[in-house]
Amino acid sequence: MALRALIRKPEIHRPDAPVVEFRGVTIHYGDGKPALEDASFALTRGERIAIVGPNGAGKSTLLKMLNGIFWPDRGRITVSGKVGALIEVGAGFHPLLTGRENIFVNGAILGMDRREIAAKFDRIVAFADIGDFLDAPVKSYSSGMFVRLGFAIAVHCDPQILLIDEVLAVGDKGFQGKCFNAIGKLKKQGTATILVSHNTHQVQNFADRIILLKKGQAVVFDDVQKGLDEYADLFREPSASSIQKICNGNQLISFQDAAIAKTRLQPGDTFEIVLDYHALADYDDVSVDIGIYAESEQGFYFQAGNKAYDARLDLKKGSHRIGFAIEAIPLNNANATIALAIWSSDKSEKLFWWRIPVHFSGVKHAQGRNFLRVRFSQTERTP
Repeated sequence: MALRALIRKPEIHRPDAPVVEFRGVTIHYGDGKPALEDASFALTRGERIAIVGPNGAGKSTLLKMLNGIFWPDRGRITVSGKVGALIEVGAGFHPLLTGRENIFVNGAILGMDRREIAAKFDRIVAFADIGDFLDAPVKSYSSGMFVRLGFAIAVHCDPQILLIDEVLAVGDKGFQGKCFNAIGKLKKQGTATILVSHNTHQVQNFADRIILLKKGQAVVFDDVQKGLDEYADLFREPSASSIQKICNGNQLISFQDAAIAKTRLQPGDTFEIVLDYHALADYDDVSVDIGIYAESEQGFYFQAGNKAYDARLDLKKGSHRIGFAIEAIPLNNANATIALAIWSSDKSEKLFWWRIPVHFSGVKHAQGRNFLRVRFSQTERTP
């Protein structure tokens, strides 16, 4: 019979000792396919690991095994110390009880006794900052309010291991910043943290290492940027098949060929596309819309038309060529889509519309969503 176990131990105080250890862990989905297969890794005190992977790769399953919700089919998981977990919105809350009452319920689940919860109650309430909703049944809470209260309780249980699933994505930017500041303070106290996220900028700022889950395999990267590049590669298809060619012309004009310089870019690179077309009539003073959608942004990262640049374009009868270049795009470590649309002058006719996926690699030691050119100088000061 195959060995399978989840072993819980008291907190270990040696700084180099693992607080979480996976050894040959395998677990299958209900259809028999492996969610994880022979996964092995360790997490030490104060370390922060991010888990990335496509939907269905087993990220949440891994956290649920660490929290004792699922057991492995084979292998051994060792957890040393108290676990604070925020895995699913609303988990550990009774819907008919108020937020005030649920602080005691959820705190007990996380291993605190009533006296400890009472002593920390005011700090939990202040951190959650949900106002009068504290005395309302939690069934009336939004997802963001659940996350506020759940995270506040989890970080105040003084965990040695903190597990956070993608639930932080539903919180507003201000509260997300508050959460990561709290995680930073816990790190200084020796708390190890595992974060599941699709937000590559968040991962880049947060993680000491990355675990990439793909097809049941857990690949550990000590180099965070290399792990993120491998993650981005999972979503990159051959350029010809991934371009969305929504419109290539009409009865009077057809766009026959396109040359794209490159779709894998560095921050600061220029994106260029050249289009060949054949027209049976003149289209004077056309409107061109160019936009960039970045996965880290809501809506357009950039959008403008040729009119914004006082650039007139005439598509003349016959066979011709036009080109477009977006210069010095500063995106850092991002998947994005570049949209290009051409309209008749009054925008009554759509002549061309493509959506082109691109990837901007990340620059080491640069953690923001943009990478800008900076000049450095150093001179001797004259007395």
